Amino acid sequence: MSATVTVSASVRVMIVDDHRIVRTALAGLLEGTDGIDVVGEAADGCEAVELVAKLKPDAVVMDVTMPRMDGIEATRRVRDLLPGIRVIGLSMHDRDDMAEAMCEAGASAYVSKGGPPEELIRVLLGESSSGDC
Repeated sequence: MSATVTVSASVRVMIVDDHRIVRTALAGLLEGTDGIDVVGEAADGCEAVELVAKLKPDAVVMDVTMPRMDGIEATRRVRDLLPGIRVIGLSMHDRDDMAEAMCEAGASAYVSKGGPPEELIRVLLGESSSGDC
C-alpha cells in the first residue's frame, strides 16, 4: 500500500503598481510567506493585462491609481481574460467610492495600503473576509 502525500499549491500572485519601490516591497513581503508565489510584476494596467494573459496567475494585487490604464479598467480587462482570477484592489486611498468602483469592476477584495501587511496576506490566502467585495 502506498502513502498519499498532499501537497498544497501556492497561490500564484502578480503585483501591479506604478511605484517600483512598492512592487519590490510587496514582492519581498509576499515571497517570504508560505503559500504565496510571486510570478510577475507590472508597472501599469496595460502591462498588467498583457502579463496576466501570459502568466495566468491565480491572483493579482492591483493598485487603483496608475498612469496609462488605471486599476479599475485593468481589473475589468483582466476579469474578461480570466473570469476565475482573483483581483485584490490596493490603494493608498481609504475611500469607499474607490473600493466600490474596484468591486464593480470585478475585484474580489479591496485593501488599503495604510492597513497592516498581514491583512493583504490573509486576503490572498483566503483567510480573511474583511475588504471582500
